[in-house]
Amino acid sequence: MQVENINIKDIDKMLLEESYVSNTEISTTLYLSFLLGKPMLIEGPPGVGKTELAKVIAKAFDRDFFRIQCYEGITFEQIVGEWNYQKQLLHLEAARNDSNNVDEIFDDEFFIRRSLLNAFLNDKDSVLLIDEIDKADEEVESFLLQALGEQEITINDLGTFQLKNDLIVILTSNSQRSLLDETKDRCLFLYIPYPTVEREIEIVKSKLPDADDETVSYVVKLVHQIRNLNLMKKPSVRGTVDWVKSVTNLGTKDLDKSLEDSVGVAIKTESDKKRVKKDIFDKR
Repeated sequence: MQVENINIKDIDKMLLEESYVSNTEISTTLYLSFLLGKPMLIEGPPGVGKTELAKVIAKAFDRDFFRIQCYEGITFEQIVGEWNYQKQLLHLEAARNDSNNVDEIFDDEFFIRRSLLNAFLNDKDSVLLIDEIDKADEEVESFLLQALGEQEITINDLGTFQLKNDLIVILTSNSQRSLLDETKDRCLFLYIPYPTVEREIEIVKSKLPDADDETVSYVVKLVHQIRNLNLMKKPSVRGTVDWVKSVTNLGTKDLDKSLEDSVGVAIKTESDKKRVKKDIFDKR
């Protein structure tokens, strides 16, 4: 299906076919991203499906997928690419008696492309995920904005490369730092919170279609109770899915015992486990 011909209901259906349970806000923002040609900036707590949404969009729309995983200290070279100095030196050594070959070391064959340049030069329409952009510094964020805004990348000694495909860009942030106003202005904003009980049940069932309905409902409601506690790390949606899968395999005859025995599937610190045991399991 061509992007120009889709509507919001089509998007709901296409995402669901890839086991992603959307909602009106998610599907509408994606639709407007297609319509306006703007990147999506997605914020929300860890584990609510921000990264997964980008992957699912690539699958649903039959696009190639590229990912830049940001982290503190990430550089231009790690995003765009870098010269293969060893290969250049070997070429110079081989051609040292032929001065005409010296300039050839600044050729594409001596350049190692990274995710951003590969996404730009890909012949097929693509999805580019810039994951956890809040972990990169403002200089890298500014560079990415310029490249995406101007749809070109300039590399010293190699030239300027134009965007070759219809590129969907998705940025995610866990709000570790405030992003630049320019980033916010150029993107459509989407906040994905923890899902409602009803939507989380749908999500779990989409991932585990054979799971017992009562078990799924019981575990999801328990997870929502746990998220209301003052924890260091609240259980993610992925954690809910894994917990349902775990207790299904451990046995649901004594569901509370299976849940308590497998609590480490969803709760990730010892202090949180103690609080959950005290405030949830000991009171059941």
